[in-house]
Amino acid sequence: MGLFKKKSSETSADNQETLDKFTNDMVKIADNFVNNTVSKFNGLDFSVKSLDVVDNVLEEASDFYEEMNEQQRQNLITSVGSYIFEVARRNFGGRYFWYDHLNQPILVTGQPDFEVSIIAFDKVKGRLENGKEDNIPFYFAGYVERVQNKQSGMIV
Repeated sequence: MGLFKKKSSETSADNQETLDKFTNDMVKIADNFVNNTVSKFNGLDFSVKSLDVVDNVLEEASDFYEEMNEQQRQNLITSVGSYIFEVARRNFGGRYFWYDHLNQPILVTGQPDFEVSIIAFDKVKGRLENGKEDNIPFYFAGYVERVQNKQSGMIV
């Protein structure tokens, strides 16, 4: 795909190690999100259905999103986005890459037969800023449909 940032001197073993670290980082961030919200929001079990809970978390957070500083906003986006990515990866497979064009992670599912890419961080930000029109379960349903139909495309 050519989206993953790597140094030209990196070997394929180095690249695989970087990908593995990237995956481990995403898992840790997603797990931390669950651990930090479990006392207030039940049902964060990495199922597709749990994205309804995520949408509720974002609805509540949108009430004070404007009052957050930039670091707090980015932490929220990264935490929730990582959870969404992990729901996708754990249920449908895929590999993480870095998408230079949008300066954020991307999950690619279905290779080599087809390629469905999902970008979660921008969608989380949109949900926080735009409200229910950027509904997470609806957005994710587009990804699921493409994966199930083995239809290549990017879900943004």
